[in-house]
Amino acid sequence: MLSLIAALVVAAPPQEIQFREALHLAPRTTGGRQPVHTDPVEAEIIAGTLAPSVQGGWRSVSAGQDGRLQGNGYFAAQYTAPAETVMVLQVEGNSVAYVNGEIRPGDVYGYGYLRLPVAIKQGVNNFLFSSGRGGVKAKLSPPEKPMYLDLSDPTLPDFVMGDRNAVHAALVLTNATDKRLDGLTLTATVDGAMRKTWLPTVQALSIRKVGFQIPPPTRTDRDEIECLLRVMQGEAIIDEKSIKLRLRAETQTHKRTFVSSIDGSVQYYGVNPAVPLANDHTRPGLVLTLHGASVEGIGQAEAYASKSWAHLIAPTNRRPYGFDWEDWGRMDAMEVLDDAAKRYRTDPTRTYLTGHSMGGHGAWQVAAHFPGSFAAVAPSAGWATFWSYVGNGRKPMSEADPVQEVLSRAMNPSDTVALLRNLLPLPIYILHGDADDNVPVSEARLMAAELQKFHSRYTLFEKKGAGHWWDDSDEPGAACVDWPAIFDLFASTRVATDQETRHVRFATFNPENSASMRWATIVSQERQMALSSIDLMFDPHLRRFLGTTHNVHRLALRVGHLEAGKPLVIDIDGTKLADIRWPLGDTLLLEKSTEGWKITEGFPPDQKSPARSSGFKNGFDRNMVFVYGTKGNAEENAWAANRARFDAEAFYYRGNGAVDVIPDTAFGSSIDVNRSVVLYGNADTNAAWRTLLPDSPIGVRRGSVRIGNGAMPGDDMAVLSVHPRPGSTVATVAAVAGTGLKGMRLTERLNYFFAGVHFPDFFVAGPEMLEKGYDGVRAVGYFDNRWDIGADVAIR
Repeated sequence: MLSLIAALVVAAPPQEIQFREALHLAPRTTGGRQPVHTDPVEAEIIAGTLAPSVQGGWRSVSAGQDGRLQGNGYFAAQYTAPAETVMVLQVEGNSVAYVNGEIRPGDVYGYGYLRLPVAIKQGVNNFLFSSGRGGVKAKLSPPEKPMYLDLSDPTLPDFVMGDRNAVHAALVLTNATDKRLDGLTLTATVDGAMRKTWLPTVQALSIRKVGFQIPPPTRTDRDEIECLLRVMQGEAIIDEKSIKLRLRAETQTHKRTFVSSIDGSVQYYGVNPAVPLANDHTRPGLVLTLHGASVEGIGQAEAYASKSWAHLIAPTNRRPYGFDWEDWGRMDAMEVLDDAAKRYRTDPTRTYLTGHSMGGHGAWQVAAHFPGSFAAVAPSAGWATFWSYVGNGRKPMSEADPVQEVLSRAMNPSDTVALLRNLLPLPIYILHGDADDNVPVSEARLMAAELQKFHSRYTLFEKKGAGHWWDDSDEPGAACVDWPAIFDLFASTRVATDQETRHVRFATFNPENSASMRWATIVSQERQMALSSIDLMFDPHLRRFLGTTHNVHRLALRVGHLEAGKPLVIDIDGTKLADIRWPLGDTLLLEKSTEGWKITEGFPPDQKSPARSSGFKNGFDRNMVFVYGTKGNAEENAWAANRARFDAEAFYYRGNGAVDVIPDTAFGSSIDVNRSVVLYGNADTNAAWRTLLPDSPIGVRRGSVRIGNGAMPGDDMAVLSVHPRPGSTVATVAAVAGTGLKGMRLTERLNYFFAGVHFPDFFVAGPEMLEKGYDGVRAVGYFDNRWDIGADVAIR
């Protein structure tokens, strides 16, 4: 792929190779945080014509004393190996890497723990690194062993005195061989007690974060507990390592772990536990606090003084940068809220939300999506939306173009401002330093100006002269987060119950992201991913629901908090229904037709609903499994295996994830029907396609894409789609597909793991997208509520 004028030559087997010489090309990309971008270098990669040279505009660069190649854009380098071998590639500061043409994820944030085993061939090996953060630092090292535990990125809990349960933990297992690793176990031994865990498969030349359980200690006379870990294959010891976990008193700040339903990975959250007064026997409250960029959850929890009346719970966003508290970050916040509320038996009416910087944005995001979960919200130094913070204040697409309009709607869940009226029932405290040089105070003023239009219970406090992180008190806790007025507000408010709520105003862009407020649930939409809203009142004396809806197709109204047995009245959008009998299950189900609203006994479980609705990214959930095709030619099969590995490694890096990756030949009835599946390949190259997507309106084969009854010919198209998994009412099947190798490679440039980057139900593009932008998108659309082709499609 690459042609360079110089190469690093070694005569003996290498110990460590530093990339100190490279060719550099300044960035030529446009697009930023949106689904489509342009990049002529990527276009050459897809076409297989990239040949970096000085004559082609590249320039020679050398690393500085710190080993870093300075600059943004692309760096091309070579390593000439004396023999075929496996090395571990570690690059810091890159977004992706290509190793002899195979894509691998990058360590864009410079964490330092992304260490990828790569196949090195005898002779010249070509490397390409991209960077948008000032340069890269890259090296090759020999692996410790063919298979080994890497301790550089642990997810570990603390042991808490008095807790006699085993705890969940996770470490990276490196497979530096060209064979899949199966049949491994890990034993964790503490104080002579052992806990054995069967480990999942680890792909060849890859890494996998593996979860396991650790037994509790029997001795509590020390601050640290040593745990011996042993990875076994049958009776053979593959690797052995020792780790240490903290032992904490139940009143000390500590880390808790849990198993995520998103991908089965082990995640943690920080806990600053309540220290109740001796005479206080009430259930404690819960304050969910969201950290800023580069901050760990435990660090966020430790930024507060303990409270007597509430636990402070700090989720991780799955990483210090993670997903900006959107997408899987928002899901992580709610998973942690659920786990902590159950574990600590908190009072559900005393649940509060706050956060700082990126976590301040998260507080806006999470509260706007789930206003019924919190009694009050307090963003500190937070930003409103991606577009107000780093853009020009609006989404970067033209709604006059039908293709861009469909794509623009996919990005709507990031539009916090559009959902702000959901916060009407919540008191709000906005805290910001007026000298903040990181997140400008204009972000707080923007949100206050929007709230002023409809809200009467909000406070904007600008701390004079304060920057981004500040503390002007000698009391415990950092004042920019542990602000007395915020906790005074929290202590004086609580969540209203259904019985206490007469008026519900709520909006959503996608019922799968958020659907409910108190007793009302938006079940499905008329127009997908456009704003759906309800403004409903309930009169308990007349037993009447009265109000209006917008863009709502199905609606559910809970009535279990009312006196049972008596008839109900509906007066919604001009439809009047009297003497409605008491529903089975204590929930009224309504469906809208051309004649107005009608009562129905149930909703078809295979249609769109809060359990499963629009958006390609929603396919990456429900303990997903990646399935790559093996029925194509050698190049197609290699691409599918590499692409699935790339997504698994990228989700590990960005989301501390742990995804099962299997070939289509291993997919069968043993895979739980309620697990979502991501397919790599097409109907000709992936044997699982016929089983999992038999009724999808989007068909992908070599040389063509079928959209409904129409066909689009071409062997260079990239396709993303999502559709229900047969036999399940919750799981989906997402497809990362191409009509040929060019199209398959083009999917590598669709950055769906980036927060704020969204795709509709299906997306079809050609390689010209990398040069022409949105003009290279050939078709996009949303399925109707029956998951079929409707009117919401744009084809060029």
